[in-house]
Amino acid sequence: MHTLLIVDDEKATRDALRMALEESFDCYLAADLTQAEQVLKSEDIDLLLTDLRLGGDSGMKVLDAALELKSPPVSVMMTAYGSVDTAVEAMRRGAWHFVTKPLNLDEVELLLKRAVRSRGLEKKNEELVIENETLKKKTGSKNYGLARLIGKSAPMERIAEKITQIAPTRATVLIEGESGTGKELVAHALHDLSGRPKEKFVAVNCAALSAQLLESELFGHEKGAFTGATQRRVGRFEQAHGGTLFLDEIGEIDPATQVKLLRSLSERTIERVGSNNPVEIDVRVVTATNKHLADLVEKGDFREDLYFRLNVLSVKMPPLRDRREDIVLLASNFLEEFARENNRPIKPLSDAALTRLLSYSWPGNVRELRTAIEHAVVMSNQDTLDLFHLPDFLDEPKRAADPQSEKNTLAPMDEFNLHAQEQRAIRGALAATGGNRTKAAILLGISRRTLQRKLQDAPPTERHTS
Repeated sequence: MHTLLIVDDEKATRDALRMALEESFDCYLAADLTQAEQVLKSEDIDLLLTDLRLGGDSGMKVLDAALELKSPPVSVMMTAYGSVDTAVEAMRRGAWHFVTKPLNLDEVELLLKRAVRSRGLEKKNEELVIENETLKKKTGSKNYGLARLIGKSAPMERIAEKITQIAPTRATVLIEGESGTGKELVAHALHDLSGRPKEKFVAVNCAALSAQLLESELFGHEKGAFTGATQRRVGRFEQAHGGTLFLDEIGEIDPATQVKLLRSLSERTIERVGSNNPVEIDVRVVTATNKHLADLVEKGDFREDLYFRLNVLSVKMPPLRDRREDIVLLASNFLEEFARENNRPIKPLSDAALTRLLSYSWPGNVRELRTAIEHAVVMSNQDTLDLFHLPDFLDEPKRAADPQSEKNTLAPMDEFNLHAQEQRAIRGALAATGGNRTKAAILLGISRRTLQRKLQDAPPTERHTS
């Protein structure tokens, strides 16, 4: 059983947390910084759950003490609604996540269990990185692993777990997801953890090239193969020999190139344009698309045999609207990045700006959020990043459920009302799952019991009887 240190200056809160969590964790209690430091030094603590305010001390000091340990616990900060900026700062300093008071004990337990699972994935990733560093023989090349895939939501944890499992294999991987969800980052992670990171990672955007150019780009050509071919050219397959070839927007390739690609994957050889001599290749192929390839197969626009060859393993990237709990973490990361790039101080987002980010549907996904934060950092001339520093496209929050439905429109005051937004999210989840409360709870990241209680707390006109 994993060990958990609960730090809170209110005895009632400590006892309530212990009673709720002791079946899942071996609980230790501390009322202040001194007691917490004693437990951290004397016991092997896996998880730390600390309040931000501890009488005259700060939970930040507990966090700092935990991070100084040789094997720090996974830390979760408890904070009041008005201290979200401070909680974000805690995550910058090493906290895994934060929860807001008043606490929902079911959600706290689920979060801590996810934290344990996340730590296990991090350790696996660290082991793979160490192994890859040995293989690279200190060449100086940078290994990212899962580091750039920012997110601690349940969907992203599943993605990280899958990447860790399939990266060391040689099988082809198909990454599907909307534009801006981070498909190329997944491809990089697969390469970094593949056991061959010292070799090349070669990327091709299939949608950016005409059919003739794409064939030459992938397979190369011989001198005189076509007008303008004044010398032999090595294609991307040969460039990636021993490493990874990433084919982005694979759904855009023409039928003739599909046939040649299928043959290359099947025989592990390529033929340059203008040549009949096969060239052996050792390449791990990773592809990505923002389309549903299965639908293209049904329409006859994509070869079924090639689809099966590419879809040996698959990773489906969730849109940002389905992992909203990652928005604050992503925004915080982008704030640091663009403040550093533009030589600006790191400024916190105001509560109003955070609310706007959380209420927007992000059709452009993480890429769109990144753009919005860069705009805010550049335009900010105050101590905080406020609503008017965000780009204009965020002025009217787009609805995450059915954009045609008037029922999903927020009233002006509801935009800043947490309860109204919570009920809107519940309605959207129930609509998306056909009224299935168990599936809706999974989408929302809460237990079915918690969803039941929230539905009972809703006004009569907002309750769902299905």
